[in-house]
Amino acid sequence: MIDCLCISGPTACGKTDLALELAERIGAEIVSMDSALVYRGMDIGTAKPSAVARARVPHHLIDIVDPSEAYSAGRFAADALVAARAIAARGLTPLLVGGTLLYLRAFRDGLAEIPSADRHVRRRIDAAAAKCGWPALHERLMQIDPDAGRRIAPTDRQRIQRALEVYELTGEVISTHQSRATDHSGAVRVRTLALIDEDRSALAQRIEARFDAMVDVGLIDEVRALMGRGDLSPDLPAIRAVGYRQIWAYLDGAYDWPEARRRSITATRQLAKRQMTWLRSEQNLHALPWSYPGRIEAALEWACAAQRQA
Repeated sequence: MIDCLCISGPTACGKTDLALELAERIGAEIVSMDSALVYRGMDIGTAKPSAVARARVPHHLIDIVDPSEAYSAGRFAADALVAARAIAARGLTPLLVGGTLLYLRAFRDGLAEIPSADRHVRRRIDAAAAKCGWPALHERLMQIDPDAGRRIAPTDRQRIQRALEVYELTGEVISTHQSRATDHSGAVRVRTLALIDEDRSALAQRIEARFDAMVDVGLIDEVRALMGRGDLSPDLPAIRAVGYRQIWAYLDGAYDWPEARRRSITATRQLAKRQMTWLRSEQNLHALPWSYPGRIEAALEWACAAQRQA
């Protein structure tokens, strides 16, 4: 069994800086657990760790696929297991870091065998959403799969789309597929530290300030370069990442910059809210306020205790 540590939390809570400090002190290498950091050429809007940070501590699963490709939780679980085994073989600790909680569950618990994304089906679902709205599609999901409907927020377009897509492709609801998840118990053991805080206004301010800082250092030009490739479109998973899809629409003339900024910040706040909700539903995690002044020492104490128990 491979013993791993994990630092998670909502976007903009300081996971990257904490992970770097912790990895250096305990002898760890970082395995990115972020669905956007896998994409090459998407650096600013994903808050990708800098070259300096990656020189301080080795990082894995960053810049491994092109934005034209889809990357799944199942693929992450397989890739992360390979990385974790290699890190452990070097006598170091695999430290998963990120806010994509589906990836954590896939790696730790296993994942059901569910068909890959189908671009044609997704376009039909997107067309239906454009006509009647995502809340209406959520109502449809509630009718065919109440369990999934209760887990998925009416505003979570990506998960609504995926649940309806699986049903259309297989004739079975996604909850049934998930109940048949492959058992990964015995392969890895993951202890998770979650940066959680109830001060939503402070986190909202951090999100807004971080987005503006990204724009100042070239986020719009980064999206413009992706558009200029000619082989990417807004329906790809990479371009649906928060910030990217809103700026893409702005550059495409859908709305002006103040509206693009508002939508980007709102979408990021909604992402943080979903991440917080997911973390609260997790079992056996150690919660630490992200605003706690002594969080580095507290995290170090937690990590050392976890290593002793390994």
